[in-house]
Amino acid sequence: MSEQPGARNAVFCRLEHVVPWAMQGAHWEPGEADEPSDLTRGMNECAHCGAELGDVRVALIRHRGEHRIPDVFCSVDHASDWAKAGGRWR
Repeated sequence: MSEQPGARNAVFCRLEHVVPWAMQGAHWEPGEADEPSDLTRGMNECAHCGAELGDVRVALIRHRGEHRIPDVFCSVDHASDWAKAGGRWR
């Protein structure tokens, strides 16, 4: 059995909840995200370190009313570090 990239997800109500989730072992739920699959298309580098991304990536999509704000990362650690530093507003 193999897993397709993007075939698992985790849901948070606030950005700061990413940090304890990562510290506790980054538990995932099986299944596709409810977001449109093309939301992160064209995003090819880690929002934290700038490294080029392959098929395996962590996508963090925040909801602001009807808007969806995506960021992608090369690892859970970088998503957590980015959130600790204030996300886009660091």
